[in-house]
Parts: sequence; C-alpha cells; structure tokens
Amino acid sequence: MVGIELEQVDVSFGSTGVLSGVSLALEAGKTHVLLGPSGCGKSTVLRVLLGLVTPTRGAVRLAGEVVSTLSRATLAARVGYVVQSGGLFPHLTARQNVELAGQALGRALAHPVEALFTQVGLGPELLDRIPAELSGGQRQRVALARALALDAPVLVLDEPLGAVDPLLRAELQDELRALFRRTAKTVLFVTHDLAEAAFFADTVTVMNAGRVEQHGPTAEVLAAPATPFVSRFLSSQRALHRVGP
Repeated sequence: MVGIELEQVDVSFGSTGVLSGVSLALEAGKTHVLLGPSGCGKSTVLRVLLGLVTPTRGAVRLAGEVVSTLSRATLAARVGYVVQSGGLFPHLTARQNVELAGQALGRALAHPVEALFTQVGLGPELLDRIPAELSGGQRQRVALARALALDAPVLVLDEPLGAVDPLLRAELQDELRALFRRTAKTVLFVTHDLAEAAFFADTVTVMNAGRVEQHGPTAEVLAAPATPFVSRFLSSQRALHRVGP
C-alpha cells in the first residue's frame, strides 16, 4: 500500500523553480529518507506534503487522498511534524507544548502526556519545565512527543538531529529507529547526511536541483548510483563517513 505519493510535482516561487517533475511512491509503514545537498528541494517536498506549499503542477496524496482536498485540521491529524529546531513555544511548558497539538484541533490526545514522554525517553520531572530549562536533546524529544500526540499515521522529520552534538545525536538515532520500527508509521525523514540515511532508511531518494536523481532500496542506491551526480554525492559522503560498499 502506498502511504505517500507525489505525481509530477512542480513548485515555483515567482520565476524560480524549486521542484521539477518530482514523482515518488512511498510504501506505508516504512521509513523513507530524502537525501541531498542543501537547497536541493528536500524540505520543499515536506512542505508540499504538509499543505504549506501548493504545487504549481501535479498532485500529492496521502493514502490515496489528494492533500489539497483535505482540511488543515484533517491533515494535521494525519501527519506529525518535527523540525530541526524542535519548534517549541518558549513561553509554554513541555507539557503544554505537547497538549497544544490536541487543543489546536479540538481533539483528545491519543495517550496521556506522561505516556508520550515515556515513549520518547523523557521523565515526568521535565513536564513542567519551559524549553529554556531543557537541553537540546530534551527539546527534540518534546517536539517528537508533540508529533506523536494524535497518533498520526505519517511522521515527517526535517533534519531533526542536525543541531545536536555528535554523542547525543547517536543516542537519539538509536531511539528514533527503535520508535519507527515499534510504531510502524510511514516516516519521511530529511537529511543531507549519508550515514544517517543508511542508518534509518528502507528507501532512499537522492535529490539535486529540485529533481529526483535516484530512488530505491537503500542498499541498491548505495551499491549502484544511477547518475553521475549520485555517484559524486555518495563518494563525497563516504569520504567523510566511510558508509556503504
């Protein structure tokens, strides 16, 4: 079953093309990674999926339903979103930040906040702290708890670990992968880091200049780059991380 589908999606801002002919069919219940250099269009794909950007051409579907036909409330209940900085409201406590997901839509949370905190590896002593009183890793966990609050079937993460230090990043990677496997959600994860993509992904999509250069199972993409750009990109990343064959 296809969980996320993009069909010949173009996005332009004025005269500037950002996405060009992007087509993807991403299986439900799997983890999919968008990989590529900064400015290649990865985050724009997420924004189209979230209904924050309207395609100039083409269609975007969630479980077969066209995103543009869904109300904002319906879409928010179907897609949990985690941004790189966490996006927490600084004047609200951790508990209030998580509860906001339900309050904004007039819906009950899928689980008590305490249970959500346990799910993402946080203790109850942090519930009433504001973001400034939390570490970077704790803030990211609160943001993840908020994204899980309505038990949306799709989880979207835009470089969620880019701003944390390497030791903490490794710990969070382990926790996130275990969470993805345990919940069996359809996950779309954006990164520019090949090592992270190889760690998480069932499938990888390599993007460049608003286009899909290659899409397929992770091992297949790593072993057999389909274009000169993919070959150069993977080679440059392997030089840094020593990833893959």
